Amino acid sequence: MHSNNAQQIKLLTLSEDHACSYLANQKANSVFLDHETPPSWHQYSQLTRIGFRRSGNHFYRPHCKQCDACLSCRVCAQEINLASKRFKRILNRNKNLSYTLCSSQYTQEHYELYEKYINQRHSDGDMYPPSPEQYRGFLTSAEKYSYFLEIRLEDQLVACCVTDALDDGLSAIYTYFDPDFEKSSPGTLAVLLLCKIAREMNLPYVYLGYWVKNSQKMHYKVQFQPLEIFNGDNWQSLPAQA
Repeated sequence: MHSNNAQQIKLLTLSEDHACSYLANQKANSVFLDHETPPSWHQYSQLTRIGFRRSGNHFYRPHCKQCDACLSCRVCAQEINLASKRFKRILNRNKNLSYTLCSSQYTQEHYELYEKYINQRHSDGDMYPPSPEQYRGFLTSAEKYSYFLEIRLEDQLVACCVTDALDDGLSAIYTYFDPDFEKSSPGTLAVLLLCKIAREMNLPYVYLGYWVKNSQKMHYKVQFQPLEIFNGDNWQSLPAQA
């Protein structure tokens, strides 16, 4: 399924800092892979374990001069209690929905859902206004490790989580959903379903990108326990009250 051909990769940084997306009045920078040396699947898996992340065809991790607040986080999928009161309520509320993994290819159905999501939920963000070209570059992929977790109500697509399958887990890249279904907690549901799928695949982790202690929009990640963060040297537990 995956190529084992490893090649030498080249790391670059941005010449200029830019405004931080997570913390006000902070400047940010990244270290990223040169497009000319994309990683093999095994290299990508190894890079993820040391804090890297994929966005489109960019593989990067934060590299800021005066701040180290962005910490990679992952759920211990084999240990999370899916029968907890909150998670059980969300799963029961959505038991009429079906889900499946499919290739992350462009379809009009997926783009229209993404467009509706960005227009209604993130019209003040970097991805507004959406376009098919932007969507293709950001979320679709020809790589065999990249999937869409489709969540449907009968034939209607109501949510999608772009997901990469690594050698030790699933990486949640981006989730978009129908704003009309917001009360069903589709973002939380997607993570719970990834944990179920990881268990079925005997994979220990679900990677959730970065956790930033003082960023309110990142705080939801601590509900998925046990949760681990990468401190730059090793992975350590992050308690729910963090």
